[in-house]
Amino acid sequence: MAKSEEKTEKKSFKEEFIEFINRGSVVDLAVGVAVGGAFTAIVNSLVNDIIMPIVGLIAGGVDFTGLAIRIPNFFGTGDEAVIAYGNFIQNVIEFLIIAWVIFMIIKAMNRMNERREAKKAAKSEKKSEK
Repeated sequence: MAKSEEKTEKKSFKEEFIEFINRGSVVDLAVGVAVGGAFTAIVNSLVNDIIMPIVGLIAGGVDFTGLAIRIPNFFGTGDEAVIAYGNFIQNVIEFLIIAWVIFMIIKAMNRMNERREAKKAAKSEKKSEK
């Protein structure tokens, strides 16, 4: 009888999967990934279309993506090897700019939340004084 009770207590794979998906953290993660994907497009546009042209002007009009070292193929005919260090520089700059933009957005959101909390605290103090 104990074996039959064990079988009824075990959940099917489908039930366990549904329970896993319905957990709040999984749903929150899915929403975060979707919003992050949309936010990535906005930040990439900001970096590539607005900030990087300004950085290029400051750097003397250098297009970092074109910087490369070409190494000829010494072992016969064929393509040369290209070390595209300009792309690396571009990606590092983009990363730093994206990190800065995200930092500024989070900082602004934290300030708004602090102000909201201060207003709530002031309202609760006024109610308690009455």
